[in-house]
Amino acid sequence: MIQTIKKQMIYLKTPEEIELMAAACDLTSRTLGEMAKWVKPGVATHKIDSVAKEYILDNGGRPACLGYGGFPGAVCIEVNETVVHGFPSQYTLREGDIVGLDIVAELNGYNGDMCYTFPVGEVDEKVMGLLRTTKESLAKGIDACREGNRIGDIANAIQTYVEHRGYTVVREMCGHGIGKRMHEDPEVPNYGRRGIGPLIKNGMCIAIEPMINLGSRNIVIEQDGWTCRTRDRKPSAHFEHTVGVIGGETRVLTTFDYVKEVLGDKFI
Repeated sequence: MIQTIKKQMIYLKTPEEIELMAAACDLTSRTLGEMAKWVKPGVATHKIDSVAKEYILDNGGRPACLGYGGFPGAVCIEVNETVVHGFPSQYTLREGDIVGLDIVAELNGYNGDMCYTFPVGEVDEKVMGLLRTTKESLAKGIDACREGNRIGDIANAIQTYVEHRGYTVVREMCGHGIGKRMHEDPEVPNYGRRGIGPLIKNGMCIAIEPMINLGSRNIVIEQDGWTCRTRDRKPSAHFEHTVGVIGGETRVLTTFDYVKEVLGDKFI
């Protein structure tokens, strides 16, 4: 999601709605696990997209990215220097690539959103360090998502963790609220000061998604109007979970467990 400056209207969910969110997130998580089976050298990214689309539809859902603002795929596919919003294409994955698979599934009127950046075969250790740190920063952000904290606490936890390890935070893109719509308020940036921004309240559902670069934080939007890549063309990593605050506790509604089942000891 592109970060903007505007008044935010935050829709708090009931416990019943969060259970509906959880069902959508389970479908999203299972879809990511199905896609994980196809992440290997020689597979075209449009094949991975078609696997996701078919799985979501077969399980009673709707691939929410497909047609959103004219987006042509069911999945945002982020190869190497692509930060977010990459199109499925004829590009064939190669040994040493990384690929982020960002998927949103709608089920019974509610959405789940998540992303995992996969190594393709054997990947340079510097790039693997970027992937591990980005995934760890997601956990730090989730830890800071507590009732009574503020969105800035999430942002600062992510920024501090990655910058202390020599990586940079993409600032133009951010996480977001989620529910009946894929993108709701509040915006959830990955940089900022503690103690600022909207108050985290019971019933809030958000997608936390650090987008972290190996080189400069600067980005470019390609001529298609969607694909966001690093300006210096160095790799970028992206991990994401949907979380909900219920009963004073933060619940991670999506899971990487299905990915872990596929990857085994290659799981990050």
